[in-house]
Amino acid sequence: MNALQSVPLPLQTIFLLIGSNIFMTFAWYGHLKDLASSPWYIAALVSWGIALFEYALQVPANRIGFQQAGFNVGQLKIVQEVITLAVFVPFAMLYLKEPFKLDYVWAALCMVSAVFFIFRSA
Repeated sequence: MNALQSVPLPLQTIFLLIGSNIFMTFAWYGHLKDLASSPWYIAALVSWGIALFEYALQVPANRIGFQQAGFNVGQLKIVQEVITLAVFVPFAMLYLKEPFKLDYVWAALCMVSAVFFIFRSA
């Protein structure tokens, strides 16, 4: 039995989505810093290469979540969005040197509400 199999299925889904989102965030926004002086098509090709790793984690995450862990599609989407915000804010601040904005807090509170509503009938 490998180590991931001993992790509960909902957590497997969440861990895979976190990894997926790290790759996604670099694919979508990393080129703004690292490839800013490169032509857009070079940035697009590099981003596409990074996105391959995103999909290699995201597809099994959604399959495990939907087929085995009991998430419905709406729940998977909201979990994905919460993780996206949780990954994006530190990335924007630490990697792209964006200042912290109180709007991040308000967005997070909206996401908490979304989680409540999507899971309340589960």
